[in-house]
Amino acid sequence: MTDQTPSAPITQDVMTLPRKLPQGGLTNIVGLTRAQLLDALVAAGTPERQAKMRVGQVWQWVYHWGVRDFAQMTNLAKDYRALLAEHFEIVLPEMVTRQVSSDGTRKYLVRIAGGHEVEVVYIPEEGRGTLCVSSQVGCTLTCSFCHTGTQKLVRNLTPGEIVGQLMLARDDLGEWPVQGAPKDETRLISNIVLMGMGEPLYNFENVRDAMKVVMDNEGLSLSRRRITLSTSGVVPEIARTAQEIGCLLAVSFHATTDEVRDRLVPINKRWNIETLLAALRDYPRLTNSERITFEYVMLAGVNDSDEDAHRLVKLIEGIPAKINLIPFNEWPGAPYKRSSNNRIHAFANIIHNAGYASPIRTPRGEDIMAACGQLKSATERGRKSRAQIAAETA
Repeated sequence: MTDQTPSAPITQDVMTLPRKLPQGGLTNIVGLTRAQLLDALVAAGTPERQAKMRVGQVWQWVYHWGVRDFAQMTNLAKDYRALLAEHFEIVLPEMVTRQVSSDGTRKYLVRIAGGHEVEVVYIPEEGRGTLCVSSQVGCTLTCSFCHTGTQKLVRNLTPGEIVGQLMLARDDLGEWPVQGAPKDETRLISNIVLMGMGEPLYNFENVRDAMKVVMDNEGLSLSRRRITLSTSGVVPEIARTAQEIGCLLAVSFHATTDEVRDRLVPINKRWNIETLLAALRDYPRLTNSERITFEYVMLAGVNDSDEDAHRLVKLIEGIPAKINLIPFNEWPGAPYKRSSNNRIHAFANIIHNAGYASPIRTPRGEDIMAACGQLKSATERGRKSRAQIAAETA
């Protein structure tokens, strides 16, 4: 068996580069919470007695109708539209590339301020559509089975860059309502998972503010139960997630002993399995209707034995939970192999027989490297391949 120790360094603290915004630039409305938008409108000259009404009007234009031009906000007076255009802009991240998989999965490479890039994935399913959103450029966690974890963290995304991913995908899917047309209740994007690039709980405030915008029922209007935040186990922020966001929680678990989890998910060296499970047992929203999802990637010969399955059941005892079994999505140079189908099904049966749901996730978008654990920006891939070429020809 080959050595499966990760070669990437373990970086447990967030290091972000300062974000240089143009001096005196316009304020982007996208990503501002209602309270922040209110303050910004007043600062720009909106009379305070009108400000709350103006927030509601602008909010609906931007987040319900998807309008990007103040001139189209026809229920506002022309002089007020001019004031808005003088102080504000409505800007989304730039779509660089769009790939569509044979199974309908769409992957977008998105460029944000500073020229950095992140990936966003849309997964259509029967009766629902899920958008996988990124929260950081790169990642600090260096999980050894994850392609994103081989890319250094550059910086946190702003609330506008997080919300902008959803708006950009709605643009591509043609999901904004048309004024005067019959109301269409079909939601092409019905669910969001914060499972893209980055650790959302290392960017807590920005993720929280973005989700406030997304959950507002007068705009994008996705309920908190349609949003799942996935964490590798940043224990101090878990309770805050319930209190300040209120969304569903998923945990990248992946191992049943600290020895193996230290290797797969290095953050375990800071908050081990026992500490993580204690925080999950105290999760304030923990009910049978809002189970915690334990994500468990199936790695041949590493974490997929019958003993692992029995240990997993014992570890999560007393926690309303379901176990998502994820066949490992291999990527070039990956240090692991996917467990066999027979092994995955045997593992799932043990969990199922113990009374827990144990769905086996169908890999999606593998042909465009859009599957779980495969996301990585094209610039980083290109940079790395050029460096490798240079090393090989030296």
